[in-house]
Amino acid sequence: MKKGILLVNLGSPDSPNPKDVKKYLGEFLMDERVIDVPLWARTLLVKGIILNTRPKASAAAYKKIWWKEGSPLIVLSERLQEKVQKKVDYPVALAMRYGSMTLKKGLQELVDKGCTEIKTIPLYPQFAMATTETIDVKVDELVANYFPEVKITRTPAFYNREDYINVLSKSIGEVLNGLDYEHILFSYHGVPERHIRKSDITNGNCKMNGKCCFKMGSKQHEFCYRHQCEITTVNVAKKLGLKNGTYSTTFQSRLGFDPWLKPYTDRTIERMGKAGIKKMAIVTPAFVSDCLETLEEIAMEGEEIFHEMGGEEFTVIPCLNERDDFAQVLTNIIEEWATTKTTAV
Repeated sequence: MKKGILLVNLGSPDSPNPKDVKKYLGEFLMDERVIDVPLWARTLLVKGIILNTRPKASAAAYKKIWWKEGSPLIVLSERLQEKVQKKVDYPVALAMRYGSMTLKKGLQELVDKGCTEIKTIPLYPQFAMATTETIDVKVDELVANYFPEVKITRTPAFYNREDYINVLSKSIGEVLNGLDYEHILFSYHGVPERHIRKSDITNGNCKMNGKCCFKMGSKQHEFCYRHQCEITTVNVAKKLGLKNGTYSTTFQSRLGFDPWLKPYTDRTIERMGKAGIKKMAIVTPAFVSDCLETLEEIAMEGEEIFHEMGGEEFTVIPCLNERDDFAQVLTNIIEEWATTKTTAV
């Protein structure tokens, strides 16, 4: 069986034109694992309200961060894929969960190269229903319908891999070294609290009080996004020797009025600015590629909030992007799989 690798990221509109943004948002927000309400309610919310109001504003935001080469997320993901390909002997393809670089195209590219055993690697360090799970489900659907001869192996969340933590810590430390800062925020993409409960394989052990996140050994942690975010912060803080009180975990990018994971990033930035914090650093470890949520929401909107509240220096730490050492982490994951007898999942 010939092996192949499929790296998968979120996706992007084809351009910052409102028409392309509307098409992309429609596909993204109609995913039942992103907005997990009954179809009639999701259709009413997305097609009846959001797609009639949000595309123009989102397009304006995309225009602020768009590169000459295209979408930053796409360009950075392609650069990363090229670096990983140079490090391994197996075909490495790139696909997006949403947009024109479809999962079907990525799988087809590998099948056309003779691959019958494919390892999918979602480019998300932490598991979430709206990220990793929706990729897994869509891949299963495509394989059943179009590629029944292909054996798929999934990749577990890599948030607690030692090599990943080492690289993430190094990338943060390179910025913090010599930087005069008072507080560093670890800002993760938010999800509704109900997503955490739905992913709880222990059927109710999660109390959403923050305490169970730090009880080691629980089976639910394999699929608990909140736990994985909290532990990512803990591991990096330990690696960098950060002092208690100088760092915290927050969650960004909430949508709608349902409770999302707290504390919220924007409100934390506002609160710290009001409290007299003058120098803040911020990193976004749920993203491996800089994108709209990091380049516009954090680096632009976040900084504006901080300055409005009296803050002075707002340092945004880049994502891992196409770093050589991060490409090596993915290479390690691939080589471990390729040299071990695997079972399809």
